Amino acid sequence: MLNQTELVTLKKGDSLNHFLVVTKSELRLTKTNKQYLSLDLGDKSLTINAILWDNFEEFSTNLKPGIVVKVKGMIDEFQGIAQIRIAAIRLVKQSDGITSADFQAHSKRDFEEMKNEIEKRIAKIDEPNLKSLMGIIFTGDRYEKFLNVPAGKSWHHSYIHGLLEHTLEIIKICDLMCDIHPVINRDILICGAMLHDFGKTEELSFEPVFEYTDKGKLLGHIVISAMLVNEESKKITGFPEDLRDCLLHVILSHQGKLEFASPVVPKTLEAITLYQADELSAKVNAYKNAIINEQKNDSKWTRYINLVSTELFNHGISPEIEEINKTLFG
Repeated sequence: MLNQTELVTLKKGDSLNHFLVVTKSELRLTKTNKQYLSLDLGDKSLTINAILWDNFEEFSTNLKPGIVVKVKGMIDEFQGIAQIRIAAIRLVKQSDGITSADFQAHSKRDFEEMKNEIEKRIAKIDEPNLKSLMGIIFTGDRYEKFLNVPAGKSWHHSYIHGLLEHTLEIIKICDLMCDIHPVINRDILICGAMLHDFGKTEELSFEPVFEYTDKGKLLGHIVISAMLVNEESKKITGFPEDLRDCLLHVILSHQGKLEFASPVVPKTLEAITLYQADELSAKVNAYKNAIINEQKNDSKWTRYINLVSTELFNHGISPEIEEINKTLFG
């Protein structure tokens, strides 16, 4: 059983004597052609870069993603970003009783509660063709993958059960918008919300670490989701073509813009609603985690975050005070 201080709680100058999992390992060259080993090391709370300048030859081939190491050193900074200064490092031993599974972050929400929520919401779908489609897709091994896979590798909902949590948040937002605007086709929108990221079950692998699969890199989750829906809907006798097209459009356009990898831009009420709901769920989760994990020492501001092109301000958020909703559908 792993029992050590979380990386996210450590500050510059703090010492560490930790088991950490390797998430990235790269041999690099300095401007003067000196070779060094750059490592990304993490626990459940945070991943931090570390540099090995010398005596790394024996590690360069062994330190692959998923490998666990024991690291002694201290927390330092490089260009304002936390970095581990390594004093000693070794590979994990069998006698340590530590595996990469000890470092996988999980959703803070109760898994059984979330599973119950998604199954109850599927049961509420009225349109018979869509109801049949959801029954075909949300079953067996691929349903189990959906329940467990993260929603992303690092940016938002990047933990076990993350896709399930993200999907439930979007459903809640979409249901609210349907209450406000009854003209929206609720069944198309909710099915689109459930299916828009389903391709991440094949795009992302989470054992031993979160990583993109070959299929994920080649096709992407949007295309994988659309292919699945197109294929399975054609197995349902009499599935209306216009219904299939509207559902596929919601999925294909859910990232909003062509430059964000959507093959088409949203052109229906359901599509624009899903796009905005997806953005809201993803951005709030990502910003919250960045505020907690990326705060600079003795400051209410985070470091500059490239993905959002700004620093973020913390006016009182901390891991200790974060409240977790038991249910979104109570």
